[in-house]
Amino acid sequence: MTINIRGIQIDLTEAIRAYVEEKFSSLDKYESQIQMIDIEVGRSSHHHQNGNVYVCSAHVLFSGDDMKIEREADDLYKAIDKVRDHLREALSQRKEKVLDARRKSDRDSEISELSEESDV
Repeated sequence: MTINIRGIQIDLTEAIRAYVEEKFSSLDKYESQIQMIDIEVGRSSHHHQNGNVYVCSAHVLFSGDDMKIEREADDLYKAIDKVRDHLREALSQRKEKVLDARRKSDRDSEISELSEESDV
């Protein structure tokens, strides 16, 4: 899994880069088919009147599929954590759907085998 990190309107320090890599590198245990994650972190546009609003977005590429999640927060690290948490939940749901489909397929094949045996 490749993790690409880009800063938006901020200097991408080594501490920020290490934090992002630490948080997102553990996602492969939820989905082994992740090929690449593109992450953008930084400040959102200057239209906010009070304080900085930070944004983090992650674009995850699977084999034949993709997913994008973006969140804002008043702190950069909070925005990164929000994206990771939402991405982890989405990956868990995706994995559960695949497992449910596989279980249903196995169950259907067992039922058809039993019905074929009873017909004999």
